[in-house]
Amino acid sequence: MRLGFNFVNGLLDTPLDDLLTFSAQYGATDVVLQSYTGMDTKSRWAVVPGDNRWELKDLERLRNQVESHDLHLEALENVPSFFYDHIMLGGPKRDEQIENMIYTIRNIARAGIPIFGYNWMPSSVWRDSENAFHRAGVRVTAYDHSLHSDAPLTHGRYYTEDEMWDNLEYWIKIITPIAEQEGIRIGIHPADPPVDSVGGIPRLLNSFGAYKRLIEIVDSPANAIEFCQGTFSEMPDAAGEGIYDMIEYFGERGKILYVHFRNVSNAGDPFKEEFINTGHVDMYRAMKLYKKVRFDGVFVNDHVPITSGDSQWGHQGRAYANGYIQALLDVVG
Repeated sequence: MRLGFNFVNGLLDTPLDDLLTFSAQYGATDVVLQSYTGMDTKSRWAVVPGDNRWELKDLERLRNQVESHDLHLEALENVPSFFYDHIMLGGPKRDEQIENMIYTIRNIARAGIPIFGYNWMPSSVWRDSENAFHRAGVRVTAYDHSLHSDAPLTHGRYYTEDEMWDNLEYWIKIITPIAEQEGIRIGIHPADPPVDSVGGIPRLLNSFGAYKRLIEIVDSPANAIEFCQGTFSEMPDAAGEGIYDMIEYFGERGKILYVHFRNVSNAGDPFKEEFINTGHVDMYRAMKLYKKVRFDGVFVNDHVPITSGDSQWGHQGRAYANGYIQALLDVVG
């Protein structure tokens, strides 16, 4: 089990090389690089350039940049949503986007990047417009579904859960054999927030049962999970023993690719972000479970609280979170 940092390249004012230096200085061995996941066409916020697909030379350049800091590029997380929104929603450009996504995933693998993480949220992550507060005025993100239940449609109409599942199954059955051929593993981030629907779009991967269904679509090591423990712990069925059962179930089956190791106030709606050691999940117990199931991947922080004087990326909060992760890794061996 290894320590990593994750960040969105291009969305922040801090140059990527500075973030990589910071990661290495704080003891990370790995990084996860994310693309912006919003609904617009701001491809400048992607980890590599491209209007509809990524090229091999750009991916190799990115991997070499990471390795120049003595770090390993463990995963690329997300392509811009407009690369594959018709795949998720069954739109008229679905087949064209599938071909471009196959091209992109082949190139990620051939560039020597072993994992591609993505999401099934065409309307992106949702949070309340105002930050909530934690101890001593620390700001954290929060979600209260009662504030969003009447949100306007994000994609022109209401979509059903059945059609979203049909679209997902169609995609998984196509892309999994490609991933197997190329020796890459791919996994989907849970719906954040894990409510039933918002903006007219079902939040499909929002429960333990939904993920069991996902991994059964195609029985393959390539069909796996981007295990955002923070979002899994937001799920209503994460209460009590639920989150620990999820870690054990998917970990025993080798389905966890890497872990967003963060904490939230409670399972279910509403919730708010927390410091890594103040939420409802016992993070020491969780780490021992990852060790028990022989997980051998990377832990990264995610969504850190905004403390006084911190940067846009959250250098202080991320150093705090990753120090905590490193301590747990040391303790569990």
